[in-house]
Amino acid sequence: MSVEILDGSTIVSFVEDEEAFHVSVSDLFAQLDTDKDGLLSYGEMLKELKRLRVFETHFGIDVKIEADEAGRVYDSLFVLFDHDLNGRVDLREFEAETKKMMIAMAHGIGFLPLQMVLEPDSLLLKAVQRESMAPLAA
Repeated sequence: MSVEILDGSTIVSFVEDEEAFHVSVSDLFAQLDTDKDGLLSYGEMLKELKRLRVFETHFGIDVKIEADEAGRVYDSLFVLFDHDLNGRVDLREFEAETKKMMIAMAHGIGFLPLQMVLEPDSLLLKAVQRESMAPLAA
């Protein structure tokens, strides 16, 4: 983990860089696709959703969630990714929904700098790294 400073513009800029975003999302997709069939099953997506702890924390404090409630939330999130409702998520679906989520995060964070602890290889960390490597505008 690393502590980084970012704002919404860091995320928006990363998403708008179609090549960098596509490469990063493709890499994440390949990591999640454990059976290497080019599709993400519910089980493969569930591992990532649990790792992201999408609702188990509230302001950094762990909260207890009932298993059936967690299941309903994870089911709903999977359906958001599975645009054609075939029970599998392909790279195109994964990238489209990830883009929506990143833009929503950018809007939620806003444009004032925020210090965050970021997971290694997370898309947010890749956005920060991309920004730090960008040449300064004249």
